[in-house]
Amino acid sequence: MANKGQIGVTTENIFPVIKQFLYSDHEIFLRELVANAVDATQKMKALAASGDCTQELGELKVRITLDEKEKLLRIEDEGIGMTEEEVDKYINQIAFSSAGEFLQKYKDQIGNIIGHFGLGFYSAFMVAKKVTIDSLSWKEGAKAVRWSCDGSPSYEMEDSDRTARGTSVTLYLDDDSAEYAQKSRIEGLLDKYCKFMPVPIVFGKEQEWKDGKYVDTDKDKIINSVEPLWTKAPSELKDEDYLGFYRHLFPMNEEPLFWIHLNVDYPFNLTGILYFPKLKDRVAIERNKISLYCNQMFVTDHVENIVPDFMTLLHGVIDSPDIPLNVSRSYLQSDAAVKKISTYITKKVADRLEGIFKEQREQLEAKWDNLKLFIEYGMLSDEKFCERALKFALLKNTDGKYFSFDEYKTAVSEAQTDKDKKLV
Repeated sequence: MANKGQIGVTTENIFPVIKQFLYSDHEIFLRELVANAVDATQKMKALAASGDCTQELGELKVRITLDEKEKLLRIEDEGIGMTEEEVDKYINQIAFSSAGEFLQKYKDQIGNIIGHFGLGFYSAFMVAKKVTIDSLSWKEGAKAVRWSCDGSPSYEMEDSDRTARGTSVTLYLDDDSAEYAQKSRIEGLLDKYCKFMPVPIVFGKEQEWKDGKYVDTDKDKIINSVEPLWTKAPSELKDEDYLGFYRHLFPMNEEPLFWIHLNVDYPFNLTGILYFPKLKDRVAIERNKISLYCNQMFVTDHVENIVPDFMTLLHGVIDSPDIPLNVSRSYLQSDAAVKKISTYITKKVADRLEGIFKEQREQLEAKWDNLKLFIEYGMLSDEKFCERALKFALLKNTDGKYFSFDEYKTAVSEAQTDKDKKLV
């Protein structure tokens, strides 16, 4: 027998607001739902690792399926699942009450929230006219439960026929969101948001060429790399690994000049790889080529409030769970953690350039024309970087010879000292 009830929200019109919320960013619903599935999967792994769960897990995956004709989209995991009590707590109460709080708190900053995290499960209602959840908890003796809601404050809960541990969320896409019933659209979103998530994500089948056309095989198509390069120890990697990753990120670009592998876990967590692109041609300067991730999930490629402005000329990836995401961009400028991260990145860039100056001077001189725009912009716009750059920035005379600032001062001093050893 179905159990009916009212969702714990204080605002009657919460669903119409959700449907209009962040209109241009409706697509993030998929990221949020996949993130939930990945989280449930990782919790299952943690239970097994601690010995609390002795079930045979196998290779845990998140599976995305699409019925283009019926306009059904399903996100399914093999994670911890939920009991009926947990569905009532986490879906009927917490998720939707937090929806109201989130919308109320940020109603004046809607277009300005970094990444729009915190939307979670209820973001599904931005694109769906109905949502169902089928879940079976990992706990011994648990019964499978089905929850459904048609976008009103009412829901139904009943027994489910699900037999496998985990959760599936099924979206009945509304007519205004028919684009998400297209395979190519879902492939694009998964590539944008989920291509480096830490759990294998399946969408569709691998294909092979047969009888003059591509046909599906029986092999699942994994769309993501669960261990991207920045999560590995620098000591494990070779130059070709870094260059290959750059080609993967920026297939149309020339090879980078240098790179920096960021890896720190105190006083904040930050990993990533930043590349120095060739900047000799001012017309070819590209900004917004640093992607921000949170635990391997894409957030944004607008990092101008997270790194100094001149750093936006670099390319690459930074990943940090310590950057607050449910805040306005202006708030980031005063956030203590962000300031520390920005300072750290600036220091690491300066360290790398100074190291090249000291140990590979010829290489720095050979690449100076492609580097100087970045370094000179940094010196003009960032006082701390300027102090460091005075040690490795180069000047070139009319004969094509390079000098550091100190070397140039010495050379000028010798050339402009008269017989009485006075500068003239």
